[in-house]
Amino acid sequence: MGEVEETVADVGEFALIRRVTGNRSAGPATLLGPGDDAAVVAAPDGRVVACTDVLVEGVHFRFDWSPPEQVGRKAAAVNLADIAAMGAEPTALLVGIACPSTTRASVVDELSAGLAAEAARARAGVVGGDMTRSDTLVISVTALGTLDGRAPVTRAGALPGDIVAVAGKLGWSAAGLAVLGRGFRSPVTVVGAHRVPAPPYSAGPAAALAGATSMIDVSDGLLADLAHIAEASNVAIDLVGDRVPVDQRLIEVASALGADARHWVLTGGEDHALAATFPNASAVPPDFRIIGSVARGTGVTIDGKPYPGDTGWQHWR
Repeated sequence: MGEVEETVADVGEFALIRRVTGNRSAGPATLLGPGDDAAVVAAPDGRVVACTDVLVEGVHFRFDWSPPEQVGRKAAAVNLADIAAMGAEPTALLVGIACPSTTRASVVDELSAGLAAEAARARAGVVGGDMTRSDTLVISVTALGTLDGRAPVTRAGALPGDIVAVAGKLGWSAAGLAVLGRGFRSPVTVVGAHRVPAPPYSAGPAAALAGATSMIDVSDGLLADLAHIAEASNVAIDLVGDRVPVDQRLIEVASALGADARHWVLTGGEDHALAATFPNASAVPPDFRIIGSVARGTGVTIDGKPYPGDTGWQHWR
């Protein structure tokens, strides 16, 4: 008979917390790491940028599609990208995990390894956490960041005449989801983009330093998220269709699946690219590519026309 794996109930709450937070790099901003009632994270700027996301098994991830380590990386990335979208540098993560008592302890170990690895990629650390029992596995992550003296880059600063640009991948996660949904596990690069997004963390502060007037993390789809900027800034955004890049690999996958690669690029979420507006083309940093412009009016168009159909992800729809 095979060896029976220990469950979270066998290990216990406090030992699990130590396994999630212990022996991990806490990041350069951590003054007091895990082990006390709370952590202490440096905020020399006098302000803390904070965001939180909740990922639910069966809604945001499936372990038959992604191993726990990759789910952990994704849980960290979706939060760290939001920090970067404010023009800030990530400093720390706080993690809460709720799961059934029958959950294998190795799942929690792998989740925490992924969380820590992605945090380290952004020069942040996991500084605290909590565990509790639940019928469904849920991961809640809170990310903290610092502006280093800069003003935050919000959704509300775009002005008529600005340039629209984007950094990072678009459409890859949606393509990977489509592949997995058909029961396939390759192409590996496409499926991997859905399992573990690669937000361009450094592009956020770079955009802020370059004078970005607004910025957003592309989590729900390029058109949907640009619509948030348009609404918050009381402007219209028009994209140049030929300037929105559709990678040849996505075209090949879409052809095989009978899908539309351009639709993935325009409306697919979870790539966590950064979309921003700049006062002129010369202000756009090298990591960004220009895809459109800002004008007076409302809404988002492509070559002056509204996009037909859904423009991105919405919960409960």
